[in-house]
Amino acid sequence: MATEFHNLQELRHSASLANKVFIQRDYSEGTVCKFQTKFPSELDSRIEKTLFEDTVKTLNNYYAEAEKIGGHAYLEGCLACITAYLIFLCMETRYEKVLKKISRYIQEQNEKIYAPRGLLITDPIERGMRVIEISIYEDRGSSGSSSGSSTTSSSGR
Repeated sequence: MATEFHNLQELRHSASLANKVFIQRDYSEGTVCKFQTKFPSELDSRIEKTLFEDTVKTLNNYYAEAEKIGGHAYLEGCLACITAYLIFLCMETRYEKVLKKISRYIQEQNEKIYAPRGLLITDPIERGMRVIEISIYEDRGSSGSSSGSSTTSSSGR
């Protein structure tokens, strides 16, 4: 197993990017924002399968919450129409609030679980909600025996 990193800054500065893994969207239930929970083989020696699956399931639950239609969403829509959408200059939508909650969750997961294992999750919003990108970092001291730091992907884009 690679050297453990204690925080995100240390990971970014003292390690080199070795690989990236992409967790694709799951369209089996329609176009709702949901990601596959299949465990990528590239992460076998890095993180336990249950931790990975818990992270993806939690993200899927947050996205389901963000897209849920209810009274609050209808009220926001009505207020938007009445004010020619100027209301959104003064307030955040429920969707935006949940996206911020997701960003905080990803940051927390990176700090507590993923960074110590040499991994870094990129917020799906930064990748157009198409994939969850997980960067795999190697300690620069041990990268001399590896095949270089070329970036490959586990699935095509």
